[in-house]
Amino acid sequence: MAYQLLCAAVTIWAVFLVNTRFAISSNFSVEEVMTLRLVTASIVTLPFMIKLGVILRGQSFVSTVMIALMPSAVAPYIISSGLFYASASDSGALAPGTLPFWAALFSFLLIGEKPSKLRLVGLLAIFIGAISVGLTQMLDGSNSETWKGHLLFLLGACLWAIYTIYFKQAGLRPVQGLVVGLFWGTLFLVPVLFMTGEVSFSNVNIQEIVWVCLLQGVLIGVLAMILYSIAIRCLGAAQTAAFGALTPILALFGGVVFLSETITTGGVVGIFLVAVGVILASGSLEKKNGE
Repeated sequence: MAYQLLCAAVTIWAVFLVNTRFAISSNFSVEEVMTLRLVTASIVTLPFMIKLGVILRGQSFVSTVMIALMPSAVAPYIISSGLFYASASDSGALAPGTLPFWAALFSFLLIGEKPSKLRLVGLLAIFIGAISVGLTQMLDGSNSETWKGHLLFLLGACLWAIYTIYFKQAGLRPVQGLVVGLFWGTLFLVPVLFMTGEVSFSNVNIQEIVWVCLLQGVLIGVLAMILYSIAIRCLGAAQTAAFGALTPILALFGGVVFLSETITTGGVVGIFLVAVGVILASGSLEKKNGE
């Protein structure tokens, strides 16, 4: 059952990338998509907010900021902004795909955790694959602003990795971390989004709004996080992280099928290297060898 739940969570992440790219390439602005996501997810989880509370205690200032603002608001907004410039397939490789690389780097810098040789090979594969995806698009030259999306994907993954480290150290339950992030993220970011002047919903109808609310707010903002947390409890972090390698592949497939994105050979090779690197960097193969 845990594997089915994890596959569902990974599929939802890929849906997030493809759906966001589709929404902001049509009638929605990035700010409108994020507003609907945060408000809907906050309403759905309101009973949990009341029961569990949204005040973090005993945490440093940096830890509080990272846990309260990063997972539900800042990182998704940065990645969504990147989808305005670059394709869903690129985002799969450069956002969730490079997460193990950033996690290993900041685990070493912040808490002194050193990866094994096999994990280093995986991290190197992720790095080379990510560079391959970026260089392929730059050399192609079909979109001169694609590099902006790539930088935003990498920044979003970097910030998410830092958040993950602080969240583990905080010792919070997954649901509590989710509601804290949603409450403070909504309270902080939604007013900022309205101040940009890009939230009017003047170009969309009610059916499109409801569809985005269900996909972004309920399916992605709440359900994917819960499924992922259950999978971590059942399988452990290593095997769970290994399944993250499916995200770049599913995002590539979704981009081609649903968005008619053009994928070059170099891009496919880069995404393949990222997927293999995620499996190696997760440590799941080492776990199997040790059993």
